[in-house]
Amino acid sequence: MSSTGPKPKVLQLGNIDHSQAAWSALGEVAELVESAATNRAEFIQECKDGKLDGVVAIYRTIGSVVQTGLVDEELLNVLPSSLRYIAHCGAGYDQVDVHACSARNPPVRVSNVPTAVDDATADVNMFLILGALRNFNTGMNALREGKWRGQPAPPLGHDPQGKVLGILGMGGIGRNLKKKAEAFGMKVIYHNRRKLSDEMSAGAQYVSFDELLSTSDVVSLNLPLNVRDSHFQKKTNCVLVLICLKKNTRHIIGKAEFNKMKDGVVVVNTARGAVMDEAALVDALDSGKVFSAGLDVFEEEPRIHPGLLSNQNVMLVPHMGTWTSETMLAMEEWTIGNIRMALEVGKLKSPVPEQADL
Repeated sequence: MSSTGPKPKVLQLGNIDHSQAAWSALGEVAELVESAATNRAEFIQECKDGKLDGVVAIYRTIGSVVQTGLVDEELLNVLPSSLRYIAHCGAGYDQVDVHACSARNPPVRVSNVPTAVDDATADVNMFLILGALRNFNTGMNALREGKWRGQPAPPLGHDPQGKVLGILGMGGIGRNLKKKAEAFGMKVIYHNRRKLSDEMSAGAQYVSFDELLSTSDVVSLNLPLNVRDSHFQKKTNCVLVLICLKKNTRHIIGKAEFNKMKDGVVVVNTARGAVMDEAALVDALDSGKVFSAGLDVFEEEPRIHPGLLSNQNVMLVPHMGTWTSETMLAMEEWTIGNIRMALEVGKLKSPVPEQADL
């Protein structure tokens, strides 16, 4: 960044609640601006009216989707031509169409917070595994209704020791969960798009998708939500290259997958609600195929499928995987750090994997 001339503009979308000092310090190298829009239509109009012209980078939160809607091709077409970076304050970035960002000329580079969320999310993951295995929810609800354990008492739960935990998506959160689960005596297997190195897997056994489904006592969903196949064309030395970025993971767990699981399986999801077909989960719970479930995420948040609300064998947490002051602070500081690095040296500290070679 040049030391002369006007400062580049950085747009804040969403709240910064824990790292105001770091945000204010960013003002040393950037002009910090905000949007007055309260919905997508107003935001698009702001862009068309030139009120955000000159914005080079955007700091965005998951909650800012209320203000702008999804960062998709339509939004990218009206965002100022000066925009080069979007720093997303979260590990999952399914609200941002990365392939559309990459296809824009010049491309908009996207970053996320890949590791700051690992501990907190894996903690909630383990809480849900234990609660679902032990079937605590039924007893806890009965207790609040003045019925002690319930009348009749709930079915006996299960110990985690010796159970096979199948982790679908062995990223940072999945690997963190592995360590926690092993402390409770669980055997961990995993499936990824690709097998990890021995160092990364740290003793977890790599298995096929179908083997994970058929052999796991507990299935944990820890993979990103990719709502469609993402392809874009990139010109390299006048040659058009078609790049396949990621596989569609929406409803990767549905009726057919539940049918492949063990009878009495436990299913836990702390990834994104739409990686699992909630209606199919409700049917599997009602039939007894799934013994219990633990969910921190839902397909249509904050709306919850009524079949999940009415089923006592489901542990429900309202998307609180990162709901700690320490983790929120770390996420905000990481995101601000991405913007500062982009402005000062022209690259992001943690670009999303799809753009690693962009």
